Amino acid sequence: MASSKTSKSVTVLGPELRLLEREAQVRTYQPGEIIFSAGDEGDGFYVIVSGRVRISAVTSAQESLSLASIGPGDFFGEMAVVDDAPRSATATAVTKTRTHFVERRKLLQLLERRPRLALGIIREFSRRMRQLNQKYVEEMIHAERMAIIGRFATTIVHDFKVPLAVIRLATDLACSRGTRLPTRVQARAMVAKQTERISTMLQELIDFVRPGGQGPKLRPVKFAPYLNSLRDEVADELAQRGVKLVMATPPPRVPVRIDPLRVSRLFYNLLSNAADEMKSGGEIEMRFRKVGRELLVEVQDHGGGIPPEIANSLFKPFATFGKPNGTGLGLTICRKIAEDHGGRIWATSVPGKGATFAFTLPLAR
Repeated sequence: MASSKTSKSVTVLGPELRLLEREAQVRTYQPGEIIFSAGDEGDGFYVIVSGRVRISAVTSAQESLSLASIGPGDFFGEMAVVDDAPRSATATAVTKTRTHFVERRKLLQLLERRPRLALGIIREFSRRMRQLNQKYVEEMIHAERMAIIGRFATTIVHDFKVPLAVIRLATDLACSRGTRLPTRVQARAMVAKQTERISTMLQELIDFVRPGGQGPKLRPVKFAPYLNSLRDEVADELAQRGVKLVMATPPPRVPVRIDPLRVSRLFYNLLSNAADEMKSGGEIEMRFRKVGRELLVEVQDHGGGIPPEIANSLFKPFATFGKPNGTGLGLTICRKIAEDHGGRIWATSVPGKGATFAFTLPLAR
């Protein structure tokens, strides 16, 4: 036994380890060899004589997470022995490793006869669990941060596809031979509009990750002309997906106090989500009604409806269902836009018969 090595485990157990040596079998492992795997029977207890062992576990994402790297004088495998449960981690020899292995039955007999040995193992086990818990928390925080970054990247790619496609088409049109000046002017306006749209999207993402940022710049806007212009712009995009936008009631000629770009994002998100729910095409109905000092807007699709299991988390970040390209941020951003305007947003649905999203906007005084 390499007791001359400076090890926390040796300090804790001291001469009690010699008792283990008398009952132990010597086992040697080559570099990369698995000593035991998670789920194996807890058949014994190991003390490292020489070499190094890595203790690892598999996360929920099926990735191997290194929990500890231990060397001469350290012990491992005690948890499954004590609680009579399968191994909770995997032990792998990093270098050529020599161990003393004590069978579970013999170890338990020693612990009954030697309280000091039992106390030493418990203390070392407690210390190690504190370290592992801290490492686990740090690793999980890191993994969650990386996952969030990935989700935001997916959001950017997903949301920017349409405006970038419009910019590309408009650029091709403007640069084509024989394109007349009025068409070039129209193409330039399209590029400017979509560039502004992308800028607004980026600002929404910034506002999402930085709460308390700059609020919306509200100003009086005549709702009917604003909505008609927005309808003309988005109708072509929806038509390419086999979806028709229907005004069940005409946009009222009332002034609203809004940030036009941000409210446009709210409409884009709701209409795009509605179109996603009608993969075979169909109609999206929009209705408008003045209620007190607010304008009520309703967007109704005829898709499959909102699954009951996600109804309560619909507007929470990263809540998505059945959309392979969904990011779970669209409705969260919609809620933030509505609330930043002093309004509110909600949804109603009958499974199999579509969903209706409603929100309010303040009227200008």
